[in-house]
Amino acid sequence: MIDSTRSRTDSLAWVAGSDAPEKSVLNLGFMALTDAASLVVAATQGFAQPYGLTLNLQRQSSWAGLRDRLLSGELDAAQGLYGLIYGMQLGLGGTPAIDMAVLMGLCQNGQSINLSAPLMRDGVTCAEALRQHARHNGALLTLAHTFPTGTHALWLYYWLAAHGIHPLRDVRSLVVPPAQMVEHLKAGRIDGFCAGGPWGALAVDEGLGFTLATSQQIWPDHPEKVLGTTRAFVEQYPNTARALVMSILDASRFIEASEDNLRSVARLISGHDYVDAPLSSIEPRLLGRYQDGLGHAWQDAHPLRFHDAGRTNFPWLSDGLWFMTQFRRWGLLREDVDYPGIARQVQQLDLYREAAEAVGVTVPDTGMRRSTLIDGRTWDGSDPAGYARGFELNALTERG
Repeated sequence: MIDSTRSRTDSLAWVAGSDAPEKSVLNLGFMALTDAASLVVAATQGFAQPYGLTLNLQRQSSWAGLRDRLLSGELDAAQGLYGLIYGMQLGLGGTPAIDMAVLMGLCQNGQSINLSAPLMRDGVTCAEALRQHARHNGALLTLAHTFPTGTHALWLYYWLAAHGIHPLRDVRSLVVPPAQMVEHLKAGRIDGFCAGGPWGALAVDEGLGFTLATSQQIWPDHPEKVLGTTRAFVEQYPNTARALVMSILDASRFIEASEDNLRSVARLISGHDYVDAPLSSIEPRLLGRYQDGLGHAWQDAHPLRFHDAGRTNFPWLSDGLWFMTQFRRWGLLREDVDYPGIARQVQQLDLYREAAEAVGVTVPDTGMRRSTLIDGRTWDGSDPAGYARGFELNALTERG
């Protein structure tokens, strides 16, 4: 058991009354990923009980399965890819549109694009070499991501396009669950992948590949996983939803309180019931210590973050807007939508603000933030339709 007592919000222990959770036992979905840590800590280390909740963790084998169980109500809430939640809202990927809710951000940064050892031996170890290989090799490389509307597809597409490689024409894409990436790489079924930790580090550790780029190189402090549910759940159980956010905020703050806490969390999530991967492939990158398999090692300035004084957890409107612009860019959306209106519906700003203020987490004054991505383009959420149309490489262009 991790000693979490010092980070508890003891004065806010839940009592019966008007604010008591309407539903006290929740089924919470997660994937075998390092960035599920805040859910695991909240559920297993006593952070939910003060708020009247019991969290039953249910590990999922694929993002598609997690989505389907959210739709059916088997899961009350789940760790979700930002783009998965918005894809469900918009009815993309063959499922009916359903009103969804982003309760909070769970993490930023920490994903990676990884290529195979054979490509490394062939000297394909940088963007220019990959571009030349994609243009002149004949057979298309197969690069995997984890879900069609997910963050990993969009990080991969964005990085490729930023280096003149058309992600829809110059390479072949394949959807693979994150925990199966290393197996697929080893079997030669894919030439590379974009996924969350620890799977990129494990590929490096086992000599099967190398890390070509990190997601934080694409967008420093980018949005990644969120706590997602249906809007119907929030409307039916508003106190429960607020209590859930409070418990995970407490857990997120605890994780980053010290390096000792990070190390303890790494040991916890490496277990069979959670990530089920070697501690040696989880802990270093959780601590921000990277080595790419090419002889480079560094302390990352933008490591995987779970709290960052609340900046990670705030459900920024501009983050939700950005994912919709990329759906439009790559043809997943056939026409522009009411970007701001949809984001205001999905991002549960009022509920998050209530929860954050109750546990003493600072809330920004605005729902927008400004970021500069790898291609030099600045995103501030002010003109999503124009931003989506402004990319040279998109679903309609030929090879760049």
